Amino acid sequence: MKKRKIQSGTKAGIIFALPAAIYMLVFVGYPMIQNIILSFKNVDVYTFADETAQSFVGLSNYIELFAGSESILGKSIANTLIFTVASIFFQFFIGFGLALLFSKKFKGCSFFRGVTMISWLLPVTVAGLLFKFMFATKGGIINQLFMSLHLIDQPLEWLLEPGLAMIAIVVANIWIGIPFNMMLLITGLTTIPEEIYESSRLDGAGKLQTLFKITIPMIKPAIMSVLTLGFVYTFKVFDLVWVMTKGGPVNATELVSTYAYKLSFEEFQFSKGAASANVLFLILLVVGLFYIKLINDEDEVM
Repeated sequence: MKKRKIQSGTKAGIIFALPAAIYMLVFVGYPMIQNIILSFKNVDVYTFADETAQSFVGLSNYIELFAGSESILGKSIANTLIFTVASIFFQFFIGFGLALLFSKKFKGCSFFRGVTMISWLLPVTVAGLLFKFMFATKGGIINQLFMSLHLIDQPLEWLLEPGLAMIAIVVANIWIGIPFNMMLLITGLTTIPEEIYESSRLDGAGKLQTLFKITIPMIKPAIMSVLTLGFVYTFKVFDLVWVMTKGGPVNATELVSTYAYKLSFEEFQFSKGAASANVLFLILLVVGLFYIKLINDEDEVM
């Protein structure tokens, strides 16, 4: 009897999972396989409509993209890493601070937490336009603020100078990602029993000791999830950068995602665009596998 129940439960699970599996195969698996095949061909604007002219070129597209000391793909990977690490660093610490604040009960807590979520709820393109206007050379609120505080003598060309443009898109992305970090960390903080904090206070532990000895160790899984998901989400950012700088000036903010788009839909080098997209996918796959390994190791320890 018990065996029949297990078998029926397994069948029901397969039936419920089947639509999702079919969806993933059709709308995720098939395009990915086609993209990989495309990256090994010489498909461009001249050969796109003529399959007989599309020949197999092996790794030539990848070699050409990485060839030379001034490889744009190499620079875009470096830019993407800088953009991702800088964004995650500030998003995490600001989000963690806000999570500690809003995990406490005080008057207006729900209201202020809701206000903080606005940046996450806004469409990214709208947020990109907002920051593009804020960082504008003429009339931008950032320049006006800095000049009123006598920090600068004349307006800075935030989106036209290479170093400043990277700062601008990082600041915009930090603002967008803070609520994501905050909410996941608040969820982790709510799992810590209040009795543990009471015991630590009775033992004479200070706030810093409680933070580093109790809070952080107990929400380590949540922290790892936030950092990993934050890396994946930030590393593949496209719309924000495209709206603000389109990868400029002079490739200073060119990310792997924007470069792949330009190759495919501006230069019409479809195979090289597919190869760039595959590089992005491979990096994210490695990060995902690393995260799964960490989770499995923690489960084994527990």
